[in-house]
Amino acid sequence: MADAEEKTNTCGTVCLKYLLFIFNLFFWLAGGAVMAVGIWTLVDKSDYISLLSSSMYSAAAFILIGAGAVVVFTGILGCCATIREQRGLLIVFFVLLLLIFLLEITAGILAYVYYQECFPLCYQLNAELRADLKEKMVQNYQQHGQEHITRAIDKLQQDLKCCGSNSSADWREGVWIHTDIADKRLVPDSCCKTPTQRCGVRDHPSNIYKVEGGCVSKLEEFILQHLIILGSVGLGIAFIQIIGMIFTCCLYQSLKEEIY
Repeated sequence: MADAEEKTNTCGTVCLKYLLFIFNLFFWLAGGAVMAVGIWTLVDKSDYISLLSSSMYSAAAFILIGAGAVVVFTGILGCCATIREQRGLLIVFFVLLLLIFLLEITAGILAYVYYQECFPLCYQLNAELRADLKEKMVQNYQQHGQEHITRAIDKLQQDLKCCGSNSSADWREGVWIHTDIADKRLVPDSCCKTPTQRCGVRDHPSNIYKVEGGCVSKLEEFILQHLIILGSVGLGIAFIQIIGMIFTCCLYQSLKEEIY
């Protein structure tokens, strides 16, 4: 009878070990994915970052990279604790899971609150974007030593399908428009729906992007959409971690019973 009970406990421990190991594998992959998103944001969206005076966007990318690194480390620690069956490591793993869980819940709630209360805050964001974009478009586009700004503006207008900070009329105030480089263009070629050489000489709606609110509204929409997605994903992963904490507690208790 005692042998049967011991066998049952051993089988239960083995099952828990495999379940926790599989969880840690997915958790480790999730951490790698979060790091990849952060790195992708810095590399692929670095042009957008250069158009903003605020460091919010780049700070968010670094937070993602840091959070991903912590998750990867936690996943590796969990695998080691599971394989070696060390209760001390299981406790450390559980505490790290709990801390990450609380941070993700907090971040998700803050993202949701920010999104819900966006109307006064978005006005500030909108005003900052308008000021930054218009100044850079008017003063820096196609100017010597500002090639990175020029590339960023062209990429922004093509990616988000917009033209000008508030509207295409903003380009009439540009320093660039009054130089020989413009070559009679009314807007940059990146405003065109089908960019070709000197397509910007026509600013008719059939030829260029005419978006209400200009690139500011498009960029604001882009940021807010990604904010709510990140918040939702954070909350989803946080609740999945509850399963990992339950498995950890069960394995810890099972190892404790085997010892005694």
